[in-house]
Amino acid sequence: MKITIINTGGTFNKTYNPISGSLEIQKNNLIIEKVVKSINGNIDFEIIGTIFKDSLEFTKKDRKTILEIVQKCNNRNIIIIHGTDTINLSAEYLENRISDKRIIFVGAMKPISINPFDGLLNFGIAVGSFQNLNNGIYISMSGLCVNHNKITKNRKVGKFVTKN
Repeated sequence: MKITIINTGGTFNKTYNPISGSLEIQKNNLIIEKVVKSINGNIDFEIIGTIFKDSLEFTKKDRKTILEIVQKCNNRNIIIIHGTDTINLSAEYLENRISDKRIIFVGAMKPISINPFDGLLNFGIAVGSFQNLNNGIYISMSGLCVNHNKITKNRKVGKFVTKN
């Protein structure tokens, strides 16, 4: 199986800068490459880096950039690494514009570089879910991988939950 990863930034990619004392999104794919190299499976990964910012800063132009990359992609299995604050907005943006691919948005509540378990769980569930999903737009967060319309970020408890 081949999976294309579109890396847009978000907390998944943040690293600590010891000089400024802040968390920053690196403008590269190093964290994603490290994750992919740790997988010893029957999967061929292609990584495309773009945007590289916190999703709170995303604009319509950024979402259009993601759409254009997805449309040009020959692969139908796509993971989009995205910040959790507006992951739903980007999923909704793609919903009626893409119908021939399986797209799973993946994020992390904590940076992989600081606490890898959350992000790696979300990524691993996404990779495994491709075998059972139809074409559509999904979100893999907090141990779930469901249609993007059926999941929401519960800010009170700090995790994603299914909608009732």
